[in-house]
Amino acid sequence: MSENAQPDPTGEKVKRLGISLEDYLLPTHGRIQMISESGELLSVDEQGSTPGHEYPMPTAQELLDGYRQLVIGRRVNDQNYALVRQGRMAVYPSSHGQEASEVAAALCLEPRDWLFPTYRDTVAVLARGVDPMQVMTNFRGDWHQGYNPHEHNTSVQSTPLTTQLLHAVGMAQAARLKGEEMVVLGMVGDGGTSEGDFHEALNFASVFKLPVIFFVQNNKYAISVPLSRQTAAPSLAHKAVGYGMAGELVDGNDLAALLAVLGRAVKLCREGRGPFLVEADTYRMQSHTNADDATRYREGEEVDEWTKRDPLQRMRTYLKNEGALTEELEAQYTSDAEAVATSLRDAMGQDAELNPLDLFDHVYTVQTPQLAEQRAQLAEELSREAHTEHQG
Repeated sequence: MSENAQPDPTGEKVKRLGISLEDYLLPTHGRIQMISESGELLSVDEQGSTPGHEYPMPTAQELLDGYRQLVIGRRVNDQNYALVRQGRMAVYPSSHGQEASEVAAALCLEPRDWLFPTYRDTVAVLARGVDPMQVMTNFRGDWHQGYNPHEHNTSVQSTPLTTQLLHAVGMAQAARLKGEEMVVLGMVGDGGTSEGDFHEALNFASVFKLPVIFFVQNNKYAISVPLSRQTAAPSLAHKAVGYGMAGELVDGNDLAALLAVLGRAVKLCREGRGPFLVEADTYRMQSHTNADDATRYREGEEVDEWTKRDPLQRMRTYLKNEGALTEELEAQYTSDAEAVATSLRDAMGQDAELNPLDLFDHVYTVQTPQLAEQRAQLAEELSREAHTEHQG
């Protein structure tokens, strides 16, 4: 699509749907859900679809591929929480219970597309094919992120809140100026929608009609602040219409619905009908991080209620009932997940080899004279110390 192209949702494509512009932009009435909490396929009438908001069921293979990533993601979340308690990882923001949203975000994209995750989206980064240990390097407290974003078109996990959405929009605009075709997906939590960067990113993307999907994982709490203290909107998906973009609300614990909704958003973005805002209705089962005590601001009954909506168990039940998930496949997926967990345990048990001179090597593209002088001074001190130890 050229730089000056202006996709118009009021054009013939929307008219052929037989709906108004408002019905196209606003999320469907309720939310999109395909698999019930008990693992049963819902009828089309129960899935929440309306004209202009219809979604095909993903194939059995797509669901199996997603389920495998769910199994790996759950095992990684639990393993990393254990590593934190053992003092082998500095901090870890678990996505236990949100894995379906993260897996779908990664699997809906092609290799040429870009993903911009938050600090909690480890499972999404893993599903993009990044080496598990490289993903966890950041949480170990190292000086670098651990992986090269350009190898997997996956940005570093953003700790500053919501800055990644501005980066996502910038990437999409740069790609357009360079004539590159890609879709960009930026992930954010419900707390991030209260930031000014959220407004600026959505407004810019909508004005310039960029192929960006803003994927909000609404896990109900911005650390300890509940959603009710952040917005009075009917849903976060409703915020989209104010920017002139389409929004959709989907069950964030239903892998099938997530793949369908995000997959359609990617397809429409490629056709020049972006951007989109997709809200996943989900829940953070564990504390914000290991430094947080969730019992101080939410009740156990609330957590218990969401436990019944576990995305992993829901998809397992559905796939087994359909005859797609055999005992052999289940065993293979479990083995794959355990192999990842074992590699993380082994790697985290090794002391990192640190070189103090690295502090000076990646501050500026061209090192300043002052830094060069300081580096040389430290190198001399280290050499003198090593010589003394050798003589001793």
